[in-house]
Amino acid sequence: MPAMRFTRAACALACLIALALLAAGCGGDSTNSETSSGSGEVESRPAPPKAEFPSAKGKTLREVINSAPDGPSPLAVSQAAMVFNRGENRFPFGVFEVDRSPVSDAEVALYFSRVPEKAGAQSKSGNKGAIAKAQAQALEMPAIGPFPASVESLATQPAFRAKTTTDDPDAATVVYNTEIDFPSDGEWRIAAIVKHDGKTTGTVLPSVVVGEFDEIPQPGERAPMMHTPTADDVGGDLEQITTRIPPDTQNRVDYADVLGKEPIVLLFATPQFCLSRVCGPVVDVAEQVKERYGDEAAFIHMEIYKENDPSLEEERPQVKAFHLPTEPWLFTIDREGVVQGVVEGAFGVEKLTEAVEKVVAE
Repeated sequence: MPAMRFTRAACALACLIALALLAAGCGGDSTNSETSSGSGEVESRPAPPKAEFPSAKGKTLREVINSAPDGPSPLAVSQAAMVFNRGENRFPFGVFEVDRSPVSDAEVALYFSRVPEKAGAQSKSGNKGAIAKAQAQALEMPAIGPFPASVESLATQPAFRAKTTTDDPDAATVVYNTEIDFPSDGEWRIAAIVKHDGKTTGTVLPSVVVGEFDEIPQPGERAPMMHTPTADDVGGDLEQITTRIPPDTQNRVDYADVLGKEPIVLLFATPQFCLSRVCGPVVDVAEQVKERYGDEAAFIHMEIYKENDPSLEEERPQVKAFHLPTEPWLFTIDREGVVQGVVEGAFGVEKLTEAVEKVVAE
């Protein structure tokens, strides 16, 4: 069933985080280190120069990891997206202590290598031995990199912070981002060199499959037609259409009424039930950006689960219309009904503002 497909994929994304945390080891100091502006908020930072990380030229992925002078990383680097296409991709991830507390002041660069096609095909069988063999073979393949990552703050002004976010001890505060250019479809292994607390360490991330999800609307394609519920549809009972506390204001128009007529900022996210714990923060981000651009674009927030109940294991029809396997997702759509921007995973005020300004200008 499609609903089960969504549930398994979303759970798989959460499991990537859990597995990476387990792989980071046990014990040690779990103090959460943050770069702050003095107000307790983490600041965004640009990516460090490539020259600060080992070159992958002439090296296998294993050799890149082994080049880290301080050995395996005690931190977990956990990817925050599952959908990648051939060509340039935004690759979001988090960095965590073993106790799941986020680390926001690390410098990280990613590297990748192609899993041999035959080994990748065998790993799709689900056999643990075949998967382990494919991943081991990928470590001996030529590495590409480094791809240094920026740090993007998910903070908003206090007026736009929901109780759903502030009461969640696991709510994300930052997301690391880099751009990776995948030259072909197939399975790719990812590794990271991490600089933190004066040490340079290496770690391996789970592999990703490029080109696996090809039905999700992409920039340049027409957005699907669908209806979205509004406050009027539920008699003002906003708890039926949003799990944010207090309810957000991104539910005043039906998507079908504005598609092809005005710019749309469409956000799929479930603040209360998001497995990756970034949905609350991104809905807050959208609320803040809407305050500035709400008269120039239609902001629409769609929940994920039918009746806002994940135990039903069925996503809403709007999620199916966009063929989404995870959450959150952001789509910016122009006045002609054409998708201009697509973001899977977390994003901050700066990135959303940039995307909205582009679609409003067009």
